Amino acid sequence: MEIYVLGEGSYSVDATKKFIPFNPEIDSPKDRPASIFIHVSPFLVKTSSDLILFDTGLGYQNTSGELIIHQHIRNAGFEPEEVSLVLMSHLHYDHSGGLVMEHNGKLQASFIRAEHVIQKKEWEVAMQGKSSSYHKEIFEALDKTANINFVDGDGVLKDGIKFELSGGHSIYHQVFYLEDGDDKCFFGGDELPEPEQLIRKFVAKYDFDGRKAMALREQYGKMAAEEGYTCLFYHAKKLSVGNVIYVDNAFKVEPLV
Repeated sequence: MEIYVLGEGSYSVDATKKFIPFNPEIDSPKDRPASIFIHVSPFLVKTSSDLILFDTGLGYQNTSGELIIHQHIRNAGFEPEEVSLVLMSHLHYDHSGGLVMEHNGKLQASFIRAEHVIQKKEWEVAMQGKSSSYHKEIFEALDKTANINFVDGDGVLKDGIKFELSGGHSIYHQVFYLEDGDDKCFFGGDELPEPEQLIRKFVAKYDFDGRKAMALREQYGKMAAEEGYTCLFYHAKKLSVGNVIYVDNAFKVEPLV
């Protein structure tokens, strides 16, 4: 199993839910009051049978007009057309913006040959257009131009890939368990977004069910430590891929070697 971090950088987000690039070397948090600061990193995982993308980032472009996530995939030695599975934890904009791109003035799927795995009820919520966390135009375009596999609840996608409806961060959020030979990795989306959230317990206001999400983080951390799953942390500032250790009722996350 090969894991690639497709980092899109750091951003500030205020009540408008706009993602504004933030460079800590030149930008000051004081200039962005009432904002939270996050890092965005989709993941590309190569297994013996698939090239898998976990969530798709913001869909921003580089100076050449190419999707940043496409650029990163090419930098990893692959072509975007080689992605066979796009596994979506949920459809908030910072995870789904890269699902589509503009082509000849219209939006179309960014990964035209991939099977897109999305919780059916998460899709239905997103398509209602009632929350600014979801950008409906993305899903309308995706619906017309992509191969979408709507799943419901828990299940096995194929040999070595399980999905599980978790419902902590968004009401129909899902997580993924991936096994390939002796290698295992776990993608918890926004219910295990960074190592620091394992180390300290707290209820987050940005979660649909903060107490459930807090409990899930501990559950996933213990599972990863006991069963040897490498964790992919989508919003990590530094350590995006790591192995979890649980000793004396405390978590520690170490870099993958």
